[in-house]
Amino acid sequence: MITRFFAVSLALIAGATALPAAAQAGDPGEAAFNMRCKACHTVAPGGASTALAPNLRGVVGRKAGASTYKNYSPALKAAPITWNAASLDKFLATPTKVVPGTRMVMAVSDANQRKAIIAWLTKQR
Repeated sequence: MITRFFAVSLALIAGATALPAAAQAGDPGEAAFNMRCKACHTVAPGGASTALAPNLRGVVGRKAGASTYKNYSPALKAAPITWNAASLDKFLATPTKVVPGTRMVMAVSDANQRKAIIAWLTKQR
């Protein structure tokens, strides 16, 4: 049992240390998006959203809650926000404080990751 726990722990540590090297191979914003956001969001061309969250292609410059995604919270639909680098940075840091009642509960606490994700999303048009 302890040996199995040790093996699993080593595998997790090895995987975690491999992430920065993978991020250096391509765009760090894309790598951060894939690690932090891709489980729920997509940036696929054509606007299709996932069942869980809106497609973020073209999000920069768009009003909050204004894509074709149908399951926005009423709070996000009513939020007087147009997404830009500053508004995305604040929202990603503390989504439930910026828009109380939002369904987005996953924060990106690392400022460098937020900056990289936002820069990459800005290019996704």
